[in-house]
Amino acid sequence: MVDIASRVYNHKWKIDPIVRSLIDTDFYKLLMCQSIFRNRPDTSVTFSLINRTKTVRLAELIDEGELREQLDHVRSLSLSRGESTWLRGNTFYGKRQMFRPDFMEFLEGLRLPPYQLEKRKGQYELTFEGTWPQVMLWEIPALAILMELRSRAVLKDMGRFELQVLYARAMTRLWEKVQTLRQLTDLRIADFGTRRRHSFLWQDWCVQAMIEGLGERFTGTSNCLIAMRRDIEAIGTNAHELPMIYAALADSDAELRQAPYEVLADWHEEHEGNLRIILPDTYGTEGFLKHAPDWLAGWTGIRIDSGAPAEGAEAAIRWWRDRGEDPRQKLIIFSDGLDVDRIVALHRQFHGRVKVSFGWGTLLTNDFRGFVP
Repeated sequence: MVDIASRVYNHKWKIDPIVRSLIDTDFYKLLMCQSIFRNRPDTSVTFSLINRTKTVRLAELIDEGELREQLDHVRSLSLSRGESTWLRGNTFYGKRQMFRPDFMEFLEGLRLPPYQLEKRKGQYELTFEGTWPQVMLWEIPALAILMELRSRAVLKDMGRFELQVLYARAMTRLWEKVQTLRQLTDLRIADFGTRRRHSFLWQDWCVQAMIEGLGERFTGTSNCLIAMRRDIEAIGTNAHELPMIYAALADSDAELRQAPYEVLADWHEEHEGNLRIILPDTYGTEGFLKHAPDWLAGWTGIRIDSGAPAEGAEAAIRWWRDRGEDPRQKLIIFSDGLDVDRIVALHRQFHGRVKVSFGWGTLLTNDFRGFVP
């Protein structure tokens, strides 16, 4: 196992790549990319990344030259032979050849398109333009780079022993969380922490801790590279990006109303009835469920990713009942703002009423609160 503290302290080489692979990304990005490649390959998009936390002035913490080095390095990456073989030949969600040959040929030839970087009021703004299947794959690497460069900036003046203590405390905190989660009956939990992780090495350590500490209750990771290296399940389905752009492409109010359901119709066709998880909250869960076609009630489950999670789950249960479905046979995935206390509370409230699963993000892979000013 890598000694992370020593690795951070000995950080003296010209460039230490933050993103090491094109598959150092979330699994849902590749699944969505294949769907877009099939249904909307020539759609032109602009994707911009801004920092919502204005009090953290990233442009004053992170050196612009270092940021550009990391972004330029990502543009040099392509799939390795081993990565391509894993994507082509592995079984995902019980299905072999999840990724079609034409999509794999696209992915094997892909280099990420250029970026634009600006400073505004102490913040960086990153913008990417091009065809949707290419541009969308910038999201996770760009976020991961900014997060890890922020971590490096905060730690750069710490000494060897100070770093050892820092990581020991963070490891202890995570292990205490794992011990609490062990007590939950029928727990199902996955790592969703790539986009806001402390670092790649730390995310990998957290995943190994979850494997050892939770066994089969740990269902996998959203990070494709870690899933491949640790021989565990790659977890993910789809995200808000799909209904957002389908809505933007609508030419009338009627098309706009249908956009979220058109996304899922395309998704259903793409995956032949697999990966049937609804993400209803892009433009409001209540309105989505109220107008949803009956065929969606037969899907496997719903992911709750905004608002009050318990309220969202109760709304889903009522919707299933109203549509003649048994909620006990349905899956609810909680994935917003989770930490141990909330996971325990939600599990206790809904265990036995529905099938419950958790996608644990930031406070799994980046909980250093209180350890560094």
